Amino acid sequence: MKEFIISVVPTNNPAILKFETNHFITKNNNYEFKNIDDAKNSPLAQQLFYLPFIKTVYISGNFIGLERYNIVEWDDVKDSVAQQLVDYLNAGEPVVIEEESTKKVAVTVYAEVTPNPSVMKFVANKKIVPTTFEFKNIDDAKDSELAKQLFMLPFVKEVFFDENYVSINKYDVAEWEEITFELREKIRDFLADGKEVVSAGSIQKQNTEAPKAKLQDENLDDTSKQIIDILEEYVKPAVASDGGNILFKSYEEDTKTVNVILQGACSGCPSSTFTLKNGIETMLKNMMGDKVNEVVAING
Repeated sequence: MKEFIISVVPTNNPAILKFETNHFITKNNNYEFKNIDDAKNSPLAQQLFYLPFIKTVYISGNFIGLERYNIVEWDDVKDSVAQQLVDYLNAGEPVVIEEESTKKVAVTVYAEVTPNPSVMKFVANKKIVPTTFEFKNIDDAKDSELAKQLFMLPFVKEVFFDENYVSINKYDVAEWEEITFELREKIRDFLADGKEVVSAGSIQKQNTEAPKAKLQDENLDDTSKQIIDILEEYVKPAVASDGGNILFKSYEEDTKTVNVILQGACSGCPSSTFTLKNGIETMLKNMMGDKVNEVVAING
């Protein structure tokens, strides 16, 4: 049975708080309930409306959004609400009673070039996975039906998933103009059928081993934690826009070397060395002074 964990995330609206879950709680739909009558198909929302300060309940793939009345402040009640949600979800109670439907989900997918000529980025208009996944071959893809289907195509070399896109690394046997339409349609059809991109078990394992969790690792030195913080805040958003990802691997104090792993479009990209040296390395040197001498990609 899945074990749910709740993370409380503030929003731009001080009246609304997001309670993110480590598992998907709905299949494909977003729900908004203004009152307990609206929530007739959501036992969870009905229970939340018994709290006198709840004004609106939003339920989506991996979060519950709650809007409060001004009679309370979130700081006074957020912990008890989070605990109530954890208890409810871990009891296996239904979140939303979703009607089974054969109708396809409205999904659009467009292709986007990346700095790596061997990699194309296919961007969806919805969230497809909660975190990054990289598959080097079909054996790696045992927990992803979509990745397995893509590897069935002879020109697909590697597959990388991020929140709302798929990066595909191809073999030189095919040109992008020959295969882009086929790939885009295969990905769009898979998502439109509402299928699970990566199995829930694999998502849970990935969340447990996620690089961000390393920030809390007591075995890491302060310099490593600082490097991770900089990579997360300044570097990852930039490389994600190019269809890739960067992971902190280790810091060698004696040589002041930072070892990283490049994924997706960044892995094997001809321009990645330039980016690594003139972008990431320069940034870390400027922000951390003489603590960093070199940044090395151990897989590129």
